[in-house]
Amino acid sequence: MAADRAAAKEMIDKSKQMGVPVIFIDGDFVVGFNPQKLDELLARA
Repeated sequence: MAADRAAAKEMIDKSKQMGVPVIFIDGDFVVGFNPQKLDELLARA
């Protein structure tokens, strides 16, 4: 549980977001469910 809290705090500190989900791909954050943006980032990763 403590590791989950630490990971959550790290993501909030990095992304400045508390929304769920927050996904970090190759230097970019995707906040919320955005399949188009996810596909774009994964294609270039």
